Formats: sequence, C-alpha cells, structure tokens
Amino acid sequence: MTLLFAAILGLVQGLAEFLPISSSGHLSVLQNLFGMDGVDTLFDVLLHFATLIAICIVYRQDIADMIKEVIGFIKDINHPKPEQGDPKPARRLVLMILIATLPLVIVLPLKDYIDKLSNNTYFIGIAFLITGAILYLSDRMQNGKKTEKNMSVGDAVKIGLVQAIATLPGISRSGSTITAGMATGLNRNFAVKFSFLVSLPAVLAATLIELIHALENGADTAKIPAYLLGMAVAGVSGFFSIKIVKLLSQKGKFGKFCWYCFFVGILTIVLTIIL
Repeated sequence: MTLLFAAILGLVQGLAEFLPISSSGHLSVLQNLFGMDGVDTLFDVLLHFATLIAICIVYRQDIADMIKEVIGFIKDINHPKPEQGDPKPARRLVLMILIATLPLVIVLPLKDYIDKLSNNTYFIGIAFLITGAILYLSDRMQNGKKTEKNMSVGDAVKIGLVQAIATLPGISRSGSTITAGMATGLNRNFAVKFSFLVSLPAVLAATLIELIHALENGADTAKIPAYLLGMAVAGVSGFFSIKIVKLLSQKGKFGKFCWYCFFVGILTIVLTIIL
C-alpha cells in the first residue's frame, strides 16, 4: 500500500462519511471499477475510527455533557433522589441515541449479505440514485421545532430504522438519517447533530470488534506509515465535512448534494455495463 493510495482512501472516507454521498458506496466503486483494491480490514477500521474522532472533536461539549449525565444516572440508581421533573436534555439525548441504535440489531444477521452487495456496483449505482431522491426531498421539508427536549421515542425509532437501512452500500447514512430526522419534525440543526451522534455507538462497537479480529489475524507493521497518513487525512477531512454539512443545513441547502448523487449513480451504472 503506497502513501498516495492511503491518502486518497483517507480523503474519500473523511469526505463521504459525513457529506451525504455514502462513503461505503464510493469506496466500493473505487475498488471494484477502478482497481483500487487491497484495502485490508485493519486499515478500513482505522479510517472509520479517525472519522469517529472527528465527530468527538466537533461535538465534544455535547459528548462531555452526555458522559456526565450517564455518570449522574448511575449515581442516582445507587443513591436515589426525589423526583425533579423532566430529565435533563443531555440525559434525554443519551436515551434517544440508545433507542435509535437498537434497530441495528436487525442488521446483524444480514451482515454477510450486505457485505456481498459491496461488490455489486449495479446495485450501488441504484442506491446512489435513491440517496439522491432522499436528498432532493430534504430541502423541501419544513424546519421542525423538536430537539432532545421534546423528541419522542417514536422519532428515535424511525431514525434508527432508517440508519439500519443505510448500512446498504450507496445509501448515505448521514443523508438518510438527517432527512428522517427532519421528517419527524426535528429542528434542522438538531437533526444534523443527532445524526452524527447516533452513529457513535455503532461505529465504536464495530471498530472494536473489527480491530480485535484484524489484530488476531496479524498486522503488517510495514504498513503503519500508510495507516497513520490515511487516518490523519480521514480525520481532518472528516472534521471539515461535518462543518460543511452543518453550514449547508442551516442555509437549507443540504439537499444540493442530490445532483452529485444522481450523477455518480448514473455514471456507476453506465461504467458497470461497459466495463
């Protein structure tokens, strides 16, 4: 693995993980249609871990507040206090994230089948077109008023189900979950924040599992420089990708990425047919 190859994949991962254009779809197209294969499991895991760090940096205050509330909740169990009305927003946010994560359990038995779809570029091309349609609808939705203070369990479940569907390659996780959040009446800015934060438990769990598996199979120490470069590029580009999504969402232009997804979807299908 060359340093240039590692940097390119890191850039693709960092940009496409948060921009609503599907990182899994782009990586699959690069590997299957353009011969950029040879990405080992460990490198893939490390790239995802780098983008997870980017989320933690951007939303560090929210994450710190949630950690404090989890600790406070555990203390309250051991030393119950009189009822003090509604739970704090950060504690409700933790609860909503956990509820939205549960539907991913449905996907676990289908993991091998979903992995096989990563080699089906015709399917990925169609998935890009579906992502484009989702994004086209997103900007046409009214800005809701719900936040962690008043979103319902049903809202969290709906977003979680959409996140489970978005495990399919070519379906943008961020694009579909942000759109789903707005469809349930979430405030645009909060829909973006919830989409990124709700990915943390799943990405962290998957990273730990895959990292253990990869290390058990042995790691090539000669690739460490490439790994580190790829992670650095993925982390930095991911940080700015989140900032871009937040800015575009505030201006109501989040769905403009639909035209890119339509183009990439059509191009992928055409290349699949002719190559």
